[in-house]
Amino acid sequence: MKNTYSYELSIPEEKCSLTCTVHFSDRKSLSIQVKEDASIHVRAPYYVRQGRVEAFIEEKRDWIARKHLEMLSQKEASLPSLTPEQEKQAAILKRRFMNAAKAYFPGRCAELQKLTGGYYTKISIRNQKTRWGSCSQTGTLSFNYRLMMAPPAVIDYVIVHELCHLTYMNHGNAFWNKVESVLPDYALSRQWLKEHGWELTEAYHLLSLR
Repeated sequence: MKNTYSYELSIPEEKCSLTCTVHFSDRKSLSIQVKEDASIHVRAPYYVRQGRVEAFIEEKRDWIARKHLEMLSQKEASLPSLTPEQEKQAAILKRRFMNAAKAYFPGRCAELQKLTGGYYTKISIRNQKTRWGSCSQTGTLSFNYRLMMAPPAVIDYVIVHELCHLTYMNHGNAFWNKVESVLPDYALSRQWLKEHGWELTEAYHLLSLR
């Protein structure tokens, strides 16, 4: 058994999943910690079977989702308040990023779909709190407009992730193998989004220019 592995916890109401990093060690009980950076860590004794660990995570789904959102909110709240003038600038930026997303995603999805396969019926650009993208059973792909503030490789990762869901509506091995076949370094973009996703706001963008 590996000392560490990742488990994707599905959050149906948010149509997303949260990555839980499971650490096995010489300890006596199971525990879950959501750190200040919103990363989720599960600690388990060596003798506990993987299936029991994952059942434990599923039992704590509501708490994990609530705590994860709480930590994300705290990170955003740590930013200084915008001045009235900056608020106006933020509103302008939001419109620009939204329009840019509506122009960018259809073309890029069409390009990457040639590599992933699958068929989508519609592309929707939204402003979600905790989701970067989603794929519905009817083939609608939804993307968060704030991704336009992310590096191109990260945008590609989210697009490929959702395109692969057209074929695999889960996060099983076949799904991740398909993602990796298109983007061998997808893990780097995935990690970037975990660490820096909270920065993808107009407020952070403006304040970082100071």
